[in-house]
Amino acid sequence: MEILSSLWAGFAVAALPINLALIVAGCFAGTLIGALPGLGPVNGVAILIPLTFAFGLNATSSMILLSAVYYGCMYGGRISSILLNIPGDEPAIMTTLDGYPMARKGQAADALAISGIASFIGATLATLGLTLFAPLLAKAAIYFGPADYFALYVMAFATIGGISGTDPRKTLLAALLGLMLGTVGLDPATGVARYTFGSFNLYDGFDPIVALVGLFAISEILFFLEQKAQDRQLIPKGRVFPRMSRVKEGLGASLRGSVIGFIAGILPGAGASLGAVMAYSFEKRLKDKGTFGTGDPRGVAAPEAGNNAASGGALIPMLTLGVPGSGTTAVMLAMLISLNIQPGPLLFERSPDLVWGLVAALYLANFVLLILNLPLIGIFTRVLGLPAWGLMPLVVAISYLGVYAITHAAFDLMVMVGFGILGFVLRKLDFSLVPVVLGLLLGLDMENNLRRALSISGGDFTVLLQSPIALLLYGITAVFLALTLWLSRRDSKAFAAKGGR
Repeated sequence: MEILSSLWAGFAVAALPINLALIVAGCFAGTLIGALPGLGPVNGVAILIPLTFAFGLNATSSMILLSAVYYGCMYGGRISSILLNIPGDEPAIMTTLDGYPMARKGQAADALAISGIASFIGATLATLGLTLFAPLLAKAAIYFGPADYFALYVMAFATIGGISGTDPRKTLLAALLGLMLGTVGLDPATGVARYTFGSFNLYDGFDPIVALVGLFAISEILFFLEQKAQDRQLIPKGRVFPRMSRVKEGLGASLRGSVIGFIAGILPGAGASLGAVMAYSFEKRLKDKGTFGTGDPRGVAAPEAGNNAASGGALIPMLTLGVPGSGTTAVMLAMLISLNIQPGPLLFERSPDLVWGLVAALYLANFVLLILNLPLIGIFTRVLGLPAWGLMPLVVAISYLGVYAITHAAFDLMVMVGFGILGFVLRKLDFSLVPVVLGLLLGLDMENNLRRALSISGGDFTVLLQSPIALLLYGITAVFLALTLWLSRRDSKAFAAKGGR
């Protein structure tokens, strides 16, 4: 009853006219920012922070605006992923695997509706978890040490083989390439430059967003130029409005992906990318009948629910422990500290209006985003009616502007083109691009946790096997790999028997 009364008081705060206006404005702005390749929620939230000071907003209103932008960006990232095969941000990578194939079949409206409803389910369940279990889940997450996080990332990389339907050897090789690219920059322990070739521009390594836009957007443009398809549409326009029968196919995957994504979001540093990867991998292993990667609605619903649930889960460690659960919540944490508000266990007692007003605003933001996004599906799908010669220059312009808006460095534009050429070559050789990005994206965190664990143990590698949590994760990884091997052999035998007949 205490939680319900606190939540009711929070709705009274969120329902103030100024806060309602901020929720609507933040959701709309976040959706637009998320749809632009390269920007993503971190940059979207950071861009709007100066506005909170310019308009003299209090801490509660500021956090409501930024949270609405955060959720809106997570919704918006799916739009360009499905329509153009260009992820709006890192978590949206997984949406391209089945979302774009659906669009190529003329089912863009179905894919957008499935992803919108999955995002709503994931974010709502995450907000419900934040309401009911925040202190309890935060206490559980604090028991994860560096060795446990390393084991978690090992498990994540073990699932990469189940993401792509291509040759597993090529998948692992692509992941290794991503890990190698992730080592470029300053060594996190010693500060020694690695593989920078004397260039100061590479001291910070490769920005995952720059690599993301290059691998997907620029390589897609190069493929278009190779095909010389000047007068055809990139993909069929198809239906303008979605079919509910297709939307229903993704409901189960949305619920399962929400649970997995929420758990991943609670772990500080894991982020929405890991939530989307784990949700897609689990769904593929559970329900795949050879349709994932070819336009399966469940392949759209699972990662979208996973990354939106992870974004809500990431707020839990930020609010209850003062530890950011993702890059975006790190920006929001800095915002709170600048307003002389210290997140942590006492925040719920010292600033109940802020905490419960924010929670209530998240519920309202989810409904606003659903109301905003579903009617706009018809407008989004009409983009596909543009001829390719008009659409591709727009994609190029958005890609360059998105990357330049992040770093304001011409060098990163050249890096983006380099990754585009790399992506084009890999796709010609039938390599999946997703493992490359995941290796680049997750590899640095994996290395940092390995370094921390070894520093604590004085270089003793057995520290990686001493934690019960780590042993449990390694056990799950072993079971997963054994299951993968068994399924692979079973499918090979079935294929051989079929071919023999």
